[in-house]
Formats: sequence, C-alpha cells, structure tokens
Amino acid sequence: GKAPDGRVVFLSNAVPGDVVDVMTTKKRSAYFEGVATHFHVLSNKRTQPECQHFGVCGGCKWQNMAYEHQLHFKQNEVENNLKRIGHLELPEISPKKQYFYRNKMEFSFSSSRWLTESEINSEKDIEDRRALGFHIPGMWDKILDIKKCHLQQDPSNDIRLETKQFASKNGLSFFDPRKQEGLLRTMMIRTASTGEIMLLIQFFEDKKEKRELLLSHLAQTF
Repeated sequence: GKAPDGRVVFLSNAVPGDVVDVMTTKKRSAYFEGVATHFHVLSNKRTQPECQHFGVCGGCKWQNMAYEHQLHFKQNEVENNLKRIGHLELPEISPKKQYFYRNKMEFSFSSSRWLTESEINSEKDIEDRRALGFHIPGMWDKILDIKKCHLQQDPSNDIRLETKQFASKNGLSFFDPRKQEGLLRTMMIRTASTGEIMLLIQFFEDKKEKRELLLSHLAQTF
C-alpha cells in the first residue's frame, strides 16, 4: 500500500487484497515499514498456512497466500529484478515446488528458546527451554524451536529432532549466546538429488568424548 505522502508501505503480516489498519514501525526516505494491526476485510487470496510455526518463524512469509497467487507475485518480482535491475533477457521461468525444495538448511541451538505468545499466556512453568531451530527475525539471540519445517525434504526433520532428543537425554549443553558458553552451536543439513546427505555440526567447546558420542549416534541412526 501507499502512505498519504505517496511513499510505499511494506507490511510483514498482510496479503494483497486485505483491508487493514496499519501501524508504521520504521520510516525511510523512500518508504515505510509497518504491521497490520486490525483486519477489516480478509483477501480472497488467503489460505490456511500448512506450517504450525508460520507467523512466528520468519523462514516462510507467504504461506497464508494460496499458491497460485504466490507464484504470480513471486514470478513478477523475479522477472522485474532481473530485467529492470540486471538488464537480462530471460528464458521462460518455471515455478519451483511449493514445499521441501531447499537443499541446504541451517539451524541454531539455544539453551533459552523463544516462547510463543500462547506459551506465555498459558502461565505454565516451562522447565525445558532448549531449542534447535531458527532465529526469530531481527533478534540475534532468540531461537524458535522447530517441530517440523516444510522447506527441506526428509530426513531433514528426523535428523534435527533426533539430534535435539539425543543431546538433551545425554546432557550435551546447548549454546547460550549471551554467556558465550555451551557445547552445541549450529547445525547444517545439505541434501542432494542423488540421495546423499551432508551433516555439519558446529561445536563451541572442544569436548571430544561428547562430540564423538553425538556424531557416532547420528551416523549409526541415519
């Protein structure tokens, strides 16, 4: 949308066709950034997001828009950038798969995971704060624990979940970015069309016995 002075307003939580009230959060010379605070009319382009983490995790931003409309806007953006900015002649662009299309994913460990709004409002005492997942957008020290991600094909989710479960069970510490301590820091999974898988775990502390315990378990399990 556009502000009264003509500047574009970029929204992080709306779909084309929504009629909303907007609160601006950042003011730039050429545009505003903002969030929709009240929805008067919902767009007919909307759909129910597939992922349970949508809206908190920043990995996928368009799951609440029906896929045929996603393709239209994404293709227009890609073609516009390549033609207008890159001055390139393009062949016909074919759309990618809707889910499980990435061949590389990176996850972070945390000893104090991000709590969702529903968890905070429940007033339950949450003892286990360990996480293996994604950074909350714009927050360098906040990690959302991911149950199932729809971006990378199996066994990506199984590897991540087994790593967290085994590490928790065997007392392998998760990284604390503020204290700068903890054994497990990051994980990268790369899958190939040949069926081969690369797993890379970054250890913040050099504890050979615990490191080999985890890696041996993952190698034997997968």
